[in-house]
Amino acid sequence: MDLNSASTVVLQVLTQATSQDTAVLKPAEEQLKQWETQPGFYSVLLNIFTNHTLDINVRWLAVLYFKNGIDRYWRRVAPHALSEEEKSTLRAGLITNFNEPVNQIATQIAVLIAKVARLDCPRQWPELIPTLIESVKVQDDLRQHRALLTFYHVTKTLASKRLAADRKLFYDLASGIYNFACSLWNHHTDTFLQQVSSGNEAAVLSSLERTLLSLKVLRKLTVNGFVEPHKNMEVMGFLHGIFDRLKQFLECSRSIGTDNVCRDRLEKTIILFTKVLLDFLDQHPFSFTPLIQRSLEFSVSYVFTEVGEGVTFERFIVQCMNLIKMIVKNYAYKPSKNFEDSSPETLEAHKIKMAFFTYPTLTEICRRLVSHYFLLTEEELTMWEEDPEGFTVEETGGDSWKYSLRPCTEVLFIDIFHEYNQTLTPVLLEMMQTLQGPTNVEDMNALLIKDAVYNAVGLAAYELFDSVDFDQWFKNQLLPELQVIHNRYKPLRRRVIWLIGQWISVKFKSDLRPMLYEAICNLLQDQDLVVRIETATTLKLTVDDFEFRTDQFLPYLETMFTLLFQLLQQVTECDTKMHVLHVLSCVIERVNIQIRPYVGCLVQYLPLLWKQSEEHNMLRCAILTTLIHLVQGLGADSKNLYPFLLPVIQLSTDVSQPPHVYLLEDGLELWLVTLENSPCVTPELLRIFQNMSPLLELSSENLRTCFKIINGYIFLSSTEFLQTYAVGLCQSFCELLKEITTEGQVQVLKVVENALKVNPVLGPQMFQPILPCVFRGIIEGERYPVVMSTYLGVMGRVLLQNTSFFSSLLNEMAHKFNQEMDQLLGNMIEMWVDRMDNITQPERRKLSALALLSLLPSDNSVIQDKFCGIINISVEGLHDVMTEDPETGTYKDCMLMSHLEEPKVTEDEEPPTEQDKRKKMKNSTDLVKELYLAVTDKLALKDPVHTVSLQQFIYEKLKAQQELLGEQGFQSLMETVDTEIVTQLQEFLQGF
Repeated sequence: MDLNSASTVVLQVLTQATSQDTAVLKPAEEQLKQWETQPGFYSVLLNIFTNHTLDINVRWLAVLYFKNGIDRYWRRVAPHALSEEEKSTLRAGLITNFNEPVNQIATQIAVLIAKVARLDCPRQWPELIPTLIESVKVQDDLRQHRALLTFYHVTKTLASKRLAADRKLFYDLASGIYNFACSLWNHHTDTFLQQVSSGNEAAVLSSLERTLLSLKVLRKLTVNGFVEPHKNMEVMGFLHGIFDRLKQFLECSRSIGTDNVCRDRLEKTIILFTKVLLDFLDQHPFSFTPLIQRSLEFSVSYVFTEVGEGVTFERFIVQCMNLIKMIVKNYAYKPSKNFEDSSPETLEAHKIKMAFFTYPTLTEICRRLVSHYFLLTEEELTMWEEDPEGFTVEETGGDSWKYSLRPCTEVLFIDIFHEYNQTLTPVLLEMMQTLQGPTNVEDMNALLIKDAVYNAVGLAAYELFDSVDFDQWFKNQLLPELQVIHNRYKPLRRRVIWLIGQWISVKFKSDLRPMLYEAICNLLQDQDLVVRIETATTLKLTVDDFEFRTDQFLPYLETMFTLLFQLLQQVTECDTKMHVLHVLSCVIERVNIQIRPYVGCLVQYLPLLWKQSEEHNMLRCAILTTLIHLVQGLGADSKNLYPFLLPVIQLSTDVSQPPHVYLLEDGLELWLVTLENSPCVTPELLRIFQNMSPLLELSSENLRTCFKIINGYIFLSSTEFLQTYAVGLCQSFCELLKEITTEGQVQVLKVVENALKVNPVLGPQMFQPILPCVFRGIIEGERYPVVMSTYLGVMGRVLLQNTSFFSSLLNEMAHKFNQEMDQLLGNMIEMWVDRMDNITQPERRKLSALALLSLLPSDNSVIQDKFCGIINISVEGLHDVMTEDPETGTYKDCMLMSHLEEPKVTEDEEPPTEQDKRKKMKNSTDLVKELYLAVTDKLALKDPVHTVSLQQFIYEKLKAQQELLGEQGFQSLMETVDTEIVTQLQEFLQGF
């Protein structure tokens, strides 16, 4: 591409690409895409975005296309890679002038230079760093700033490389430029501190911006540029100097307004100082040891004493608390139980910590956290009144929760209390003692103090286990406080019910639960919405608890469920509705079928809520979870929900619909439980299986659930399902087997095995394309035992339950292997006997014995030649399934099941689903049918493993073989079997 002739054309197309008219925009984008691989295109783009006279939007687009081109075509091995000659020209052009006037474009240029540096610096671009260093020294403000901006992005990018060779290069770079970077930062910092008092806001902002950028460079060099930074005097000097600089910057905040750009930049710089310390501690804990004392002194003085008054701000306090927390919790600073096993570095750090955290210091931190930082603020109380749902979302982890002060103070309290619980437990107990009895509702400060102390007691529940008689405290103090209905007392009602939720799994007698349930019923009717939502949360914790007893809960179930449903209707925020739905789901899950009389209102409401939540996929996930538990609770009655339920499943599992990204996992689970609890298949339920083929193509982590769903259809209505979908399903399986993992192959084959078990006539026909692969796997001795075991299970089903199909399959495979059928059959039996140990499941081991025995009686010489192996497997099977009756001394097959057996369900067990019942029906049959058809030697049973006695089957087969060969011939055959095996066989067959 000729630069002179192309520049005008490219400029014109870029201009068109900035158009809002799609008719102009689309062709321009297509043309630019075609030019991406043309030699010289990126040189033209460089000329365009460095020409400051052109339109800003055109230059912006040019720099973006250039940046994207680096990702795609800069590497030498990339398709259509840029030539080395053009790259050399581009590198030179990028650092010719640092004079971009537009901030956004300047940032993009800095980023793309960093991208090139990641690939080429320093080997192909040794002049980059020296050029940047010279450029940041110039007096021109714009050039200096742009060069410093680029210097930061290059340093940041090079610091992020992780290969050993790249790390070595960065270490060399850091060593070479660290002194300069420190001098640069000190210069800009001193300039800023001198200009603060001048009142020239523009000059202050300019120097502060340079201070911030140079500090960002130093952060990357300090944290990532040295293997043992504590051995570098310049590094440690910089880090020790941070605390004095921080004090200077915090004092500057007094003279800078609270609502301007300078203030924002100043706070960012202060936070960046703390990030340097936090990152250094995280990456180099032992190198940080000399800084532990100073860090703790600085942080504690500004956060927990009057020193910080008037200069600190919330984000800075959060960072200081994080620094304290990281030092307290740091694993590197914790000695082993046996001190002698600890490293000297660990012991030194631990010694410094212990010397700092004295009893007075810990006591003051604890009291200050509780009495100052735990107090509900005026802002929070106002939000409680004006936006109660917003208040609860913030309290339980809203978007800003992670970075706000309250959760940070609570986490710090938990960590310090855990680390120093022997010191702090008496302090907290003393605070509790001063708050016994009711509090005057007119004294708002006293109410808030009690709220804060109760918060601390809840957070420290596990540490206080041996120190607080919570049961007595609940009865004598907490329960009466829940009964104070005054409006000003609502913070304590909310806090007390929260506190009980924290202790419920720690220390709470089961006998007290009815009293708690009574209190929950009352609080779910509280006049305050926040109290009701908090009560719902504690209810969830209560029913989730290990010691939950359904019999205690049932008397309150109707009232609670009704009140929870009313709460669900009342709240309007998506997050709150999700929360209440999760509570309802949890209740339904725990009481199971006991919920049936009370769910009518919820069942009627959920379709409306589903429709209203069309734009809120996370709320729809909560609805899906609720439906899962509802279906499980309703059992076969869930069929009445199908008009709503099946379209929900259809949408949630349709990969062509955008919401499936959020809904798929829960939608599949709902589909599965719907099948498991369905009394019969319906056309609509059968129709949604059309979604399955694309799901199998995804090969995602949801495949296991997909296989369970397919099995569910097979158990529900094998004939109708297989006739409708088996062909497509078989095609999907064949594709899956080519690329799926070993575990995935096993799952596919288990589905096939189930189809053969449930429908031995139709199953082999429908999955016929897969069976040759199974046969080949057996003959060739599949090397993975779990796959071989499944192969033998599938082939055992065919051989035992559909002899004619097995014969045709054997004939087909004989042609493919170019062998006689008898020879191939002999090879298969030999491999089966040889790999029997791969089969670990007793059911499948019995199946193998039955399948091979089904070849008898036979006068076929190949089968007679393998007679010894067949008997060996049969005796192994008898050992697996036969149990001796101690009273009679006779043996019986423990796998035989009677259709008359009805398992008893205890209170704590879930009742059987419809699928459980179907599985039992597939495994049982009339007692009369426990005879097999001797004429065809084919069992006329659904699952012979559970309906045919292996003991009797062996006897009948051996008797038939004896009749076929005569006594002498049969005796000769038996002589091929090991005498020990014969003895064991005779022992098992006593009485026949």
